Amino acid sequence: MTLHDVTSPATRPSRRTLLKGAAAGLVVGFHLPAAKALAQGAAPAAAVPEINAWVVIRPDDTVVLRMARSEMGQGTRTGLAQLIAEELHCDWSKIVTEYVTPGQSLARNRAWGNFQTAGSQGIRQSQDYVRRGGATARVMLINAAAAQWQATPEHCVAKEGVVTHRPTGRTLRYGQIAEAASKQLVPQTVALKDPSAWTVIGTSKPRLDTADKTTGKLIYGSDLKMPGMLLAAVQQCPVFGGKVKSFDASKVKDMPGVRHVLQAGDNTVCVVGDTWWQAKTALDALPVEWDYGPNRNVSSETIAAMLREGLTASEAFVGNTQGDAKAAIAGAARKVEATYGYPFQNHAPMEPMNATVVWTPTRCDVWCPTQNGEAALAAAAAAAGLPQTACEVHRVDLGGGFGRRTTHDWLTQAVLIAKQVPGVPIKMLWSREEDMVQGRYHPVTMCKMTAGLDAQGNLTGLHVRISGQSILSYVFPNALQNGRDPVTFQGLNPTGAEGQFGYTIPNLLVDHAMRNTHVPPHFWRGVNHNQNAIYVECFMDELAHAAGQDPLAFRRKLMANHPKHLAVLNAVAERIGWDKPAPAGVFRGLAQQMGFGSYVAAAAEVSVDAAGKLKMHRIVAATDCGVAVNPRQIEMQVEGSFSYGLSALLHGECTVKDGAIVETNFDTYNVLRIDEMPKVETIVMPSGGFWGGVGEPTIMVAAPAVLNAIFAATGKRIRQVPIKDQDLKRA
Repeated sequence: MTLHDVTSPATRPSRRTLLKGAAAGLVVGFHLPAAKALAQGAAPAAAVPEINAWVVIRPDDTVVLRMARSEMGQGTRTGLAQLIAEELHCDWSKIVTEYVTPGQSLARNRAWGNFQTAGSQGIRQSQDYVRRGGATARVMLINAAAAQWQATPEHCVAKEGVVTHRPTGRTLRYGQIAEAASKQLVPQTVALKDPSAWTVIGTSKPRLDTADKTTGKLIYGSDLKMPGMLLAAVQQCPVFGGKVKSFDASKVKDMPGVRHVLQAGDNTVCVVGDTWWQAKTALDALPVEWDYGPNRNVSSETIAAMLREGLTASEAFVGNTQGDAKAAIAGAARKVEATYGYPFQNHAPMEPMNATVVWTPTRCDVWCPTQNGEAALAAAAAAAGLPQTACEVHRVDLGGGFGRRTTHDWLTQAVLIAKQVPGVPIKMLWSREEDMVQGRYHPVTMCKMTAGLDAQGNLTGLHVRISGQSILSYVFPNALQNGRDPVTFQGLNPTGAEGQFGYTIPNLLVDHAMRNTHVPPHFWRGVNHNQNAIYVECFMDELAHAAGQDPLAFRRKLMANHPKHLAVLNAVAERIGWDKPAPAGVFRGLAQQMGFGSYVAAAAEVSVDAAGKLKMHRIVAATDCGVAVNPRQIEMQVEGSFSYGLSALLHGECTVKDGAIVETNFDTYNVLRIDEMPKVETIVMPSGGFWGGVGEPTIMVAAPAVLNAIFAATGKRIRQVPIKDQDLKRA
């Protein structure tokens, strides 16, 4: 196992190095109206013969690597480039990247595989075939050079974008032989390099998009401009399930810049104008009457009552069972019980939902930031009333996703608007308020934890009863297993890469009383791991204190059969100095979890002053993702995910009144400030032999580690998220 201490200054590239290594290539759209608006300094690679689906090499030796997964700040573009470059043996400084479109992939029998960029899938679920794409291209380049020299390929070697004939020392650059290589027979099998021979994977290559982000050259969906474009502002019924009853377009149709006043679907009104602000101003003045439907009577209080009922319901779906937990708890020397809760939370990306659409009766083109190009294509085609072969989705980088842009309600809306203004580019942009109240939210749940301890303080039985929403019931009901939602049990499963439970308990029952409400749930960074880690790891702390044992020692006794879980927990405990006294007034907490193929742990140091003000000083994070493609990028992912997770812990809560979401902007849905963010130290400890995720799993241990540290500081258990309204004064 290799340990990468990526907090060391020696591993951080300088700004000069970052900018020097950054690429300027991004091309989306080759033959479409306004494609030049998206060109980012590189000629369309389609003009150059490709070596294979993943690799195009131009005569000037520029290496174009094609990407199916989306970039939203997580570094997938650079990581995937490293995977291909490792096998291609190209010159890293010559690399640019290019999005392929889902239409191109459809036409080529899904040559680029899965486009989904969520669940930490970008690297781990495409690593094999993208590496093979690079290896195949390298073999074809070597074969082309050998043919030109009339030599045997075995006497040739590729390195840094040059093929060398070892017996004679003759060389050919990739750009000189790329066209010939594209005509070579594609090898049926290629051997991938042994990890011990890797020179690109495992190194902290600078990100390929840094320069364009720094200069403002990078185009996001909300930046997009096209000749003749009109802008659309929308408002949907504030109560989910409600509809438009009527609206009076005559009141706003003559306002400055207004071109169209429309309805899109059964729940949306829209104003299309010369500028977005003109459209939004008119929309605000538009008289609309809503049919709110039966959900008008739903509130946070009625939802909470429904969840509380589920905590003791007789029927529930079982996610994990061992022995007889109820009997063991009933016969235990001591019974411990606690109820936790987790609220609705908004994804709240900085870039609101948006899409640009050109619709005609025979063609529909879309430009949008999406986490799944194929799903976006399907949604666009359905809304357009056209076959997918007559549609295309041209992706741009995302100004934040976090799971929100894996669903495409907003894209359907944009296409329905554009259909009413055929042939004209229509850019639909949600307001911040629309984005907040029309989200797809982190599911609301409660959890009743019940455990039994024997006379020696050993855990003999544990019952985890979750009551709350099912994401799959809303998003993919066909994926339910006899009504059961397996995603609910992330981190609590007996086996599996998506979340194996890290403790061995002789009598265990984990079950779910499904209680759905009208507020739509969705995948939210970390998904159900976020609350499940809080429920289990905070309750483990409660049990340790009830048994009079050190929280780390208590956990270790239950983790002998889970060495990888234990390894990351031990790593953070050692780095934080768990066995040594903390600084005066500082208190510690820790947590561990496994999910999305990776093992993660955190140890936090906090203080709480006499007035109850929390200060998070430091968090140590450990990640075993099997293979660390880019250690520095992993560090940035950990820091970013902790910021997102701690923001949710401190401030994140969406409430419901009269059926609608109450929080409409960042004045009521607060986010973490810089002075609240703790110092983060990251330990990257890849043990090898598997490929795990990074962006999703690291978020889930920050909150429980801090909550456990708060208890150590105050003697108070915080069992309801967020903590913004909690009294943290010492008990």
